Amino acid sequence: MAENIRDKTRLCNTHFYMPPQFNALDLMSDGETDRGLLDTLLIVLPEFGVHPFEARRECTGFIFNRVWAAIKRESLAVVAEGVARPEDVDGMFKVNWRVPAGPFHMMDLVGLDVVLDIENHYVEEFPYLPKQARDLLREYVDAGKLGVKSGQGFYKYT
Repeated sequence: MAENIRDKTRLCNTHFYMPPQFNALDLMSDGETDRGLLDTLLIVLPEFGVHPFEARRECTGFIFNRVWAAIKRESLAVVAEGVARPEDVDGMFKVNWRVPAGPFHMMDLVGLDVVLDIENHYVEEFPYLPKQARDLLREYVDAGKLGVKSGQGFYKYT
């Protein structure tokens, strides 16, 4: 995308969070972004109800998705190892963090095929990542259990 931009100092990578009502946004330079543009966005965006967070250097997944990936991966690992069930992990998040949905429900909403694609992308950059999370996801995807969009993932949806 950047190769067609005339003035790369005006290009800024952005990533909105889900669900959109959170109004959070990761900002990241593409390596050539003008510092003034980032500073302006950090000041102006809150005036529109958007909460910006700046990645201090380029990274796959920005900030939130990198942290979320670790939570998601460890959640999948404890289920793959038989330590807990998806509903146990989700219940802990609901109680402890007072969120409406835990990691497994969120993965079902995103789509387990999409989550697996994301995990496969991460492992290309970070080959040391354990594979049990991907193996568990692959079992569900291969069985056609993609989450909400297929009617069943870690939970059943009717």
